[in-house]
Parts: sequence; structure tokens; C-alpha cells
Amino acid sequence: MCKGLAALPHTCLERAKEIKTKLGTLLQKPDSAIDFIIPYPEKPEKPPKVQKPSPEEALQWRDSLEKLLQNPYGLTSFRSFLRSEFSEENVEFWVACEDYKKSKSPVKMAEKAKRIYEEFIQTEAPKEVNIDHFTKAVTMKNLVDPSPSSFDMAQKRIFALMEKDSLPRFVRSEFYQELIK
Repeated sequence: MCKGLAALPHTCLERAKEIKTKLGTLLQKPDSAIDFIIPYPEKPEKPPKVQKPSPEEALQWRDSLEKLLQNPYGLTSFRSFLRSEFSEENVEFWVACEDYKKSKSPVKMAEKAKRIYEEFIQTEAPKEVNIDHFTKAVTMKNLVDPSPSSFDMAQKRIFALMEKDSLPRFVRSEFYQELIK
């Protein structure tokens, strides 16, 4: 199992890639499905040692993705939930954009912009986010001369997707239901 903060970067990603590969193989060769047993975690991973919110505070997340993402425990919980569904690329992109905006040095900003583009925006990127062609074109144009607002349009689109799709699923999850008890 992928437990603990130290195990997250490598072990969970490797596990996810392994499962993704197995699923791809299953889809191509359905007769060999018996050869694969895919372990699904029963619950999303618990967040690291961060102040657990009160049930009242966690209840506010239901109506505000912004409040959820601003709370360290909420963000970690949401990421763990999305990881359990193999759909964490949107929240990872959002977090990368927030980090990018904090860059002071033009050199660092350009490096981070390149990494974000290659990881999330370009066609066939490892964690490609689902943005329309217009948004992708505007973002690429913005990256010619990177600024703190280069990814704003794409980040707003992804935020709206998470608000409409991911947040309602998270709120219905067993893990969230435990938080509000």
C-alpha cells in the first residue's frame, strides 16, 4: 500500500503506472484477464500529520472548492481521493500553477512554466489535463514571455472542472463523510 508522505512520490506513482499498464493490457486482451489482480485501496490514503479540521470546517468544503484547496488537510484529502480514482492530474496542475505564481525569478518562472507545459498541457503529456483548444492556444501564447498569469485561463478551466465534477464525488466519498461526523 502507498502509505505515508515519504512513499507518495515514487511508490504510489509507480503503483498507479503499473495498474494503468495492466488495465491497458486487459483492454487489449480480455481473455487473459484472470492473469491480473488489481489491488484497489479500500479507502483513500489518510493525510499526513496536519491539523484535522472540525466537522463544521469540513462541512464548508461541500460548497467551496476554494476553501477545500486552501486548507492543507483538505487539499491532501482531496488529492488522496482523486489519486484513488486515478484522476489526480487536475488538482496537481492546479497546485503546480499556484506554486508557479509564487516564483520571483524570471529564470525559475521559465523553468517551472516549461515543466508545467510538458507535464500537463502539451498533447500526450504524462498528466495531460482536459482543456479546450482555445485555452491551450492562449496558454501556449502566454508562455512565449512567461508571467505569473500565464496559466490563469487554463487554471480557471480546471478549477471549474474540479468544482463541477471532482468535488461532488469527493463530498459523497466515505472519507469525507467520516470527516463531517
